[in-house]
Amino acid sequence: MAASDRLTLGFDTSAAHCAAALVSGDRVLVQRLEPMTKGQAERLMPLLEDVLAEAGVTWGQLAALGVGTGPGNFTGIRIAVAAARGLALGLSIPSEGVSLPEAYADGRDAVVCLHAPRGQVHFARGDDIRLGAPDLLPDDWMAPLTGPAAETVAAATGRQTIPAPDLAPAIARIAARHAAPGRPRPAPLYLRAADAAPAADSPPKILP
Repeated sequence: MAASDRLTLGFDTSAAHCAAALVSGDRVLVQRLEPMTKGQAERLMPLLEDVLAEAGVTWGQLAALGVGTGPGNFTGIRIAVAAARGLALGLSIPSEGVSLPEAYADGRDAVVCLHAPRGQVHFARGDDIRLGAPDLLPDDWMAPLTGPAAETVAAATGRQTIPAPDLAPAIARIAARHAAPGRPRPAPLYLRAADAAPAADSPPKILP
């Protein structure tokens, strides 16, 4: 199978959803998006099984995995990243971490707008990610807006929006192009400290 056609499973639990897609190169075979505010840890693996079953594909036929690394919900990001690492190890295939700004930009020059806590927005253009109120978009970022919070920012700034791609297929397509042995393992993209008070015992670490 050519690299451009290899079967890649992409998924994300960084926000109030459980999303997954199976692609063959740039062609989307199956995709699912289930809104949920909790329960992603229990739902993710059955959802991935459902996606593979609908496509008539087995785990052993996968060539690569893609996973959303955030920014987003701390727990949700860790659920998906840990799953990707474990699956990649068990299946002996590469896994690729894909940030939400990269996935939503989808190769375009755009300002990706993501919902953040307390009514704020994460603005991202390329690798530059900033946090602020919806009306505090940097004046010199003149590219169109996209992403889940784009309409909120457009209402506050009058800026133009462009449609966002479906998240899980975008993650899977990017992973299909880049995942390879020797690439860095997926790691959570955290932009702020957690709101919760730290536990008495140190939490387990995700190794680099």
